[in-house]
Amino acid sequence: MRQDLFQSPDYYLLDDLLTEEHKMVRDAVRQWVKQEVSPVIEDYCQRAEFPKHLLPGLAAVGCFGPTIPAEYGGGGLDQIAYGLMMQELERGDSGIRSTASVQGSLVMYPIYTYGSEEQKRRFLPKLASGEMMGCFGLTEPDFGSNPAGLLTYFDEDGDDIILNGAKMWISNAPFADIAIVWAKDPERKIRGVIVERGMEGFSTPETKGKWSLRGSATGELVLDNVRIPKSNILPGARGLKAPLSCLDAARYGIAWGAIGAAMDCYDTALRYSQERVQFNKPIGGFQLVQKKLAEMITEITKAQLMNWRLAVLKNENRATAEQISMAKRNACDTALKVAHDARQILGAMGITGEYPVMRHMMNLESVVTYEGTHEIHLLITGMDITGQNAFK
Repeated sequence: MRQDLFQSPDYYLLDDLLTEEHKMVRDAVRQWVKQEVSPVIEDYCQRAEFPKHLLPGLAAVGCFGPTIPAEYGGGGLDQIAYGLMMQELERGDSGIRSTASVQGSLVMYPIYTYGSEEQKRRFLPKLASGEMMGCFGLTEPDFGSNPAGLLTYFDEDGDDIILNGAKMWISNAPFADIAIVWAKDPERKIRGVIVERGMEGFSTPETKGKWSLRGSATGELVLDNVRIPKSNILPGARGLKAPLSCLDAARYGIAWGAIGAAMDCYDTALRYSQERVQFNKPIGGFQLVQKKLAEMITEITKAQLMNWRLAVLKNENRATAEQISMAKRNACDTALKVAHDARQILGAMGITGEYPVMRHMMNLESVVTYEGTHEIHLLITGMDITGQNAFK
């Protein structure tokens, strides 16, 4: 088992910007990651298996729906606290953060925002406690960056609907109790539907052979004439704006999470540079190694400041989708570059499971793609600043 010696980099003293509650929440998740995730995650990723036994612990430290009001089982925390929690989880592993992010931002958030009161009371407390797990079905085999073209649809049949279609690359799908599935109604409007495990015609085959997110459970959603009561339709969700708002919530968490992975890579490389001796001195004493480390901490610090400011704007309900998009793209790009430089500093040891760097690097190759690719987010920023749509 690998001992977790992580020390969080805070070059610009960002802790001074946090409340005592923020630091208490962050430290609780950090300690849980050190005790429960770090000792086992390498082994689970080597086996390409999700550590399902960690789910109760994720719930216990409040990582499922932390911004959902307490009356529905959530933590009632602000956006800074939520970001810090996602940062600490992904510092442990991107797959662990993905599990929590999907549960909170892509399952609980749409039910809370677009669901009926009956749906909120029925599902949210169980999702918050981990008694029930969920997933989010938007991406399809032929529609990823262009979700408006989705083919999944339903027809009405009395008090029920009949749902048909397929979704893929769905985190949590293999063990999810419910799925928030986005489909077109008879009027071709995109609607959100709560699909429950056990409904005839609903299956979730697991995706095998991944080189990335090996510690995360990924699967498909197969919907073959699934009969669902109309009461499972989210009444407040009509049109593409609803699922995109869920993606905004998830992208915000990714912006914080990816920097958590970068922080772990940097901390690992810094410690290694002080221990590894070549030519009679630690390699951290050589200019080219110092150049890498200095650039790593600079980019991490810039991203930390961007994330903190975005969190403040979200707390004030002033953050735009475009600002969230920029932060997600920046964080993923930064984290990948930091992971690459950390791998080089570690040399051959960087590819082994003795250190977390290669695992983070492989995970980040998925994180940079899901919830919008690097290029899509560039075009979102480009459209925002020029007013010209380059997507079509």
